[in-house]
Amino acid sequence: MQIHDNELEDEFEINILPMIDVIFAILAFFIVSTLFLTRTEGLPVNLPEADTSKPQEPADFTVTIKPDGRLFLDELSVTEETLRQQIVDQLEPEQEALITIKADEQTYHGQVITVMDELRAIEGARLGIATVPEPVK
Repeated sequence: MQIHDNELEDEFEINILPMIDVIFAILAFFIVSTLFLTRTEGLPVNLPEADTSKPQEPADFTVTIKPDGRLFLDELSVTEETLRQQIVDQLEPEQEALITIKADEQTYHGQVITVMDELRAIEGARLGIATVPEPVK
């Protein structure tokens, strides 16, 4: 004997909207976490190009000189008078330091020389000047 059931069975569906939400959340996590993997040194300036520029080890300190003459040690605003003392305060005795100068190409050359003189007075300091390599033609 056969029994007929007059009730319609519900069609089963797979709802993919929660899965899409999870995938977007994972994608957003990876995008945000990779932003923290890059190390920024100093502030953004337009660096001059140089044919002979070579990559160096990461700098211990980065001194940025803006086109209007403002000075920054890493990302802190400093003056020419306090620049040397702030670096010396952060160094251990007999410690060597690599100090990179990032001067905008529009910066007055005399100010770059003044900053270099201040930094040369620090015992154990090596100086580097940041440039952008010229594109290969």
